[in-house]
Amino acid sequence: MATRLVQINMKAHDDSALGRFWAEALGWAIDSEAPGVTNLTPVGFAYPDPAAVCIDLVARPEPKTVKNRVHLDLATTSAAHQAELVARLRELGATLADVGQGDVPWTVMADPEGNEFCVLEPRPRYQDTGPIAAVVVDCADPRAMARFWDEAMDWTLHEVTDDHATLRSAEAVGPYLEFVRTPDPKTVWNRVHLDISPYPGDDMAAEEARLRALGATDPGIDQSDLHWRVLVDPEGNEFCLLTPR
Repeated sequence: MATRLVQINMKAHDDSALGRFWAEALGWAIDSEAPGVTNLTPVGFAYPDPAAVCIDLVARPEPKTVKNRVHLDLATTSAAHQAELVARLRELGATLADVGQGDVPWTVMADPEGNEFCVLEPRPRYQDTGPIAAVVVDCADPRAMARFWDEAMDWTLHEVTDDHATLRSAEAVGPYLEFVRTPDPKTVWNRVHLDISPYPGDDMAAEEARLRALGATDPGIDQSDLHWRVLVDPEGNEFCLLTPR
């Protein structure tokens, strides 16, 4: 059995408005599966497909109080493209952000609700990922996180160091999943988290048991009304195990 990363879940005060921003930013299509939920996928996309990690924006009233531990890195193809994308995102409502990055070649920004993201300088690794180069997770121990997520999913582990770990889909398409060492501890429920799914025909309960054996734990919330399962990884980051699809 195995899972794969199919989408990220982003909490929003106004899911429709924030959805419009990200749809314009990525050139993606907008849908809504229920009130308070906005779904973003590439135009003509057949979900799920490893060529993209989709975005679900879910309305929640809680305020954003700290830097997100999960963020998106956007890909560019040239210095001119990077400058044009930054300018276009600012016109859409994004702002420049300072998270202590110093003098770096990428641009750190925040969307209209303050969610941090980066517009990368052109890098050969990301030339075939689509608009999202990587989903990036802050962590204390990239090696330990790589061990857990490499076993949790059927994605391929590409690089592991003390400061950084990288995975990508087994088909070598779509964005990367990256774990980056950061000194900041996790203090609140993540406003952005990973959603993973087993394959059709797999047993969800058995997959949950397998993930728990790898080190996932229970977040201690009432899940009696959910048709998916909420778990936390070894560093306490919440993630959702969706129904097989």
